[in-house]
Amino acid sequence: MNNSVTNALRLLGAGLRALLALTLVTGVLYPLVVTGVAQGLFASQANGSEIRADGKAVGSSLIGQAYDLPPMKGQKSPVPDLKWFQGRPQNGLGANSVNTRYRLILSGATNRSADSKDLVTWVTAAKAAVVRDNSTAEYRVSPSDVPADAVTSSGSGLDPDISPQYADIQVHRVAEKNGLSVDQVQKLVDEHTVGRTLGFIGEPRVNVLELNIALKDLLAKS
Repeated sequence: MNNSVTNALRLLGAGLRALLALTLVTGVLYPLVVTGVAQGLFASQANGSEIRADGKAVGSSLIGQAYDLPPMKGQKSPVPDLKWFQGRPQNGLGANSVNTRYRLILSGATNRSADSKDLVTWVTAAKAAVVRDNSTAEYRVSPSDVPADAVTSSGSGLDPDISPQYADIQVHRVAEKNGLSVDQVQKLVDEHTVGRTLGFIGEPRVNVLELNIALKDLLAKS
C-alpha cells in the first residue's frame, strides 16, 4: 500500500515538473523568441503591415478599404466617392452576408457558380456602373476595357489591390473630379504599380489605399 502511494506521488510529481517545464518552454520562452525574431526581422509584417499617413496608422496593406460618400437618410447602399480610386467590389457584389463591406467579422466570397443568374446579373450591373462612373467628357470607357477585378470580388472579399488596367480606366475620372491633369494622376498609378512577386508569382497590382494616400498628398501640394 505504501509503495503504491509512493509511486503515485512520484508520478504526480514528475507530471507536475513536466507540466511546469513545458509551460515555461512553450508558453513563455518560445513565444518570446518568435516575437523577438519577428519584431527584429519582419517588424512591418508582425505589426499587421500597417500603412501610415500623417503620423498615424490608416490601414493595412493587406486589407482593402471602401471609399464611399457619407450615407444619406434612408439610403440603403453606400455610393462611391468618385474623387478617389475605387477597389474591387466588396462583400460579394452586395449579396454576401459573410463579409459586409470590409467589416472583419469573417471573410468570404459569393460562392456563386459561373453560370449563376445572380452572378451574371451582378457582373452586368457592376460593369455598367464602371463604364458610367469612369467615363468623362473627354474619355469614354468601353465595356470591353473593363477588367474582371472591376466587377467581381476576390475570394476573401478583402483584396486591397486592383489590376493596373482597372486603375488606368479610373485615371481620367479621378483627374477630372480633383482638378488635376491626366498625366499627374497617371504618374501616380505608374509609381504605385507593383510587378509580379519574384518576377513570376501573381499578377501586377496596385494597392488602392497607398495610391489614394499619394493622391491626397498630391492634392495637398496642389
